[in-house]
Amino acid sequence: MGNDEVPLHGGNMSAGVVRVGRTVRRPSGPWTPAVHALLDHLHAVGFTAAPKPLGIDDQGREVLSFVPGDVAWPEHFGLLDPDDRLARVARIVRDFHDAVADFVPPPDAHWQVLIPADGADIIAHHDLAPWNLVVGDPHWAFIDWDTAAPGTRLWDVAYALHGFVPLSADPEWNRADAGRRMRVFVDAYGLDETRRRELVLLLAARTRSMSTFLAAQAAVGRQPWTRLWHEGHGEAWQADADYIDQRTREWENALLG
Repeated sequence: MGNDEVPLHGGNMSAGVVRVGRTVRRPSGPWTPAVHALLDHLHAVGFTAAPKPLGIDDQGREVLSFVPGDVAWPEHFGLLDPDDRLARVARIVRDFHDAVADFVPPPDAHWQVLIPADGADIIAHHDLAPWNLVVGDPHWAFIDWDTAAPGTRLWDVAYALHGFVPLSADPEWNRADAGRRMRVFVDAYGLDETRRRELVLLLAARTRSMSTFLAAQAAVGRQPWTRLWHEGHGEAWQADADYIDQRTREWENALLG
């Protein structure tokens, strides 16, 4: 492939993202040094389900190792349908949270905080979803770490459940076995009873926060959020939040029964 630049598509923040050989080049920002410090730490402690940071190129773009495989959403979401594969995702999330627990951010760290999380105690990914999971053979990894920022384990887990179960009001993605799949994920992650109860109360709020965020960004014309709002993503997140909120007892029974 040499030095040819191949545009990479997918996700909502992919503008200007290209592959060059075995690397990925992405637009950098004030948060990039902190994100690279985070990724360096994760690899140093043995967490490999993330790209490696390789510095900044001569165009000012961040350079990351290329992760081969298929992005799970939407065409390859069926790869995660078996319970053992859903559980594998949950264990990767748990491994990340354990690996990041002793990370000390640089004193001048600047994070791209999109939706603040109350009681932040780790640097969370904030977008652990199938559109950011590369399923390779045999390596799996989460990509798009640009919005890593202070957060909590449950904040990440609630968001991950929305995407990976999925917890969706959309007939195309709604699943009759959503509660069972949620239990598979949470069991594999390893939450105790107290945290499971807290998680149930957080599910709808975490999902609704996405609709609120998109509405606020659209009001001031910030991209790509304004585009997503006009494409109906805000309404979709709100519908999902209502769907989740109406089934609190079902989620309680699934996780605690």
